[in-house]
Amino acid sequence: MDRKGVASVGECMLELSARPDGAWTLGYAGDTFNTLWAIRALTQLPCDYVSAFGDDPFSAKQTSFFAEAGIGVAASPVIPGARPGLYAITLTGAERSFTYWRSDAAARQLASDGEKLAKSLEDRALVYFSGITLAILEPAARSVLLTAISAARAAGSLVAFDPNYRPRMWLSSDEARATIAEAISITDIALPTFPDEQALFGDVGPEATAERLRRAGVREIVVKNGADPALVVDRSDSYLVPALRVDAVDTTGAGDSFNGGYLAAALDGRSPLDSAALAHRVAATTVMVRGALAPVESLRAAFG
Repeated sequence: MDRKGVASVGECMLELSARPDGAWTLGYAGDTFNTLWAIRALTQLPCDYVSAFGDDPFSAKQTSFFAEAGIGVAASPVIPGARPGLYAITLTGAERSFTYWRSDAAARQLASDGEKLAKSLEDRALVYFSGITLAILEPAARSVLLTAISAARAAGSLVAFDPNYRPRMWLSSDEARATIAEAISITDIALPTFPDEQALFGDVGPEATAERLRRAGVREIVVKNGADPALVVDRSDSYLVPALRVDAVDTTGAGDSFNGGYLAAALDGRSPLDSAALAHRVAATTVMVRGALAPVESLRAAFG
């Protein structure tokens, strides 16, 4: 492939996850980073995480962690005095809940330098972003980001988007709908989750979600639906692809890793049907470990 791999745009946070003995483990995660982690594990393509970073010790450790995993940061700005956001995972069985500290996170300034942002997205095989990426930004910064992604798409990059609607991150549902609709208008592959779409758009079923996105011009759609089958729609057909039944330990990052598996397979030239089946295997592997990032070797074994 001639283009320079994958750019995933968003916020990677410090992650505190509780161990069974009551201690806490520090890691790094965030929806678009979790997806990129899987793509990097499953392909040989160069991968960059496009964000903004602080100049504090935690930011330095974070970018060192990226580098050790073979993930760069392209031309992402370093913001003096800024630092990463933080979240903690608490579990009830395998289901998780989150507590966040992110109001002044460096990633909120990822579109502060339009030229650096455009450079980071230049000449990519794939640009990936999410509704959370948009939600952390002020309206003017969202416009800068969407303009940069649109320009990358016009230059030949494939654009993938997960709406990943989180109501508390938006001032109103109207703002979320309008912003997500604008993002959908520049999207080639949409990876929504049905309960999110139902909550925001009132869709009566996954088929309604897929039809709405198809009418908006998206050429490839995968509607995730938890443990239920994923609905895959491309220009020629639609499929229901069953999820795998496993004994989940921690469901954190399941949808993100599904996205990574799907996009890795798509970049490898697999069909949408095969890509979704492989994505379910990657997601199943992720929920069988604690935290959002499954070991690279496990992801590769699941991908086959």
